[in-house]
Amino acid sequence: MELVQNTTQNGETELEMLIADYGDRLLRYATSILYNHQDAEDIVQDVFISYLHNASRFEIRNLSAWLHKITYNQCLNKLKAVKRRRLLFWEDVKTEPHVHMEDNLTMPEIMRALSPLKPQERALLCGRIINGQSYEELSHIMGLTPAALRKQYERVKKKAAKYLDAHGFSPEGQKARSLIL
Repeated sequence: MELVQNTTQNGETELEMLIADYGDRLLRYATSILYNHQDAEDIVQDVFISYLHNASRFEIRNLSAWLHKITYNQCLNKLKAVKRRRLLFWEDVKTEPHVHMEDNLTMPEIMRALSPLKPQERALLCGRIINGQSYEELSHIMGLTPAALRKQYERVKKKAAKYLDAHGFSPEGQKARSLIL
């Protein structure tokens, strides 16, 4: 019984450390993909639980990349499930996803610039701009080569800049545009 209690305490301590080190970053990342803060919180919680249950089965060389990859895959699965539900219940597929962001996560102008992008494109921009991840780390997360991600990143930056220009953002929006470019 004592061994089980120690294991549980160690697991809780490890979970607390993981949340302190990666919680905010993963939450911003998931929110930028899903555009729904509550769903992002659920995903991040599932990622941490998945880590605690499965970490011993894998050789994890880069914990940050592993956590981001799991978050990325869970977000894509969530988006697929939402799309399937919409189709099943004949909901209007063209409705915009509801954006529920906290002001401290990122600039609203950046989020508006990201809204017309695909989830994979938003994940790439968020990883590079907000999280400051390298192409090598993103390649582990997204399953593409660093060279392919560099090229995709250039295209996505232009796409986001075009959206900002077309919608005449205020001087604050110009700040967001300069962050993207």
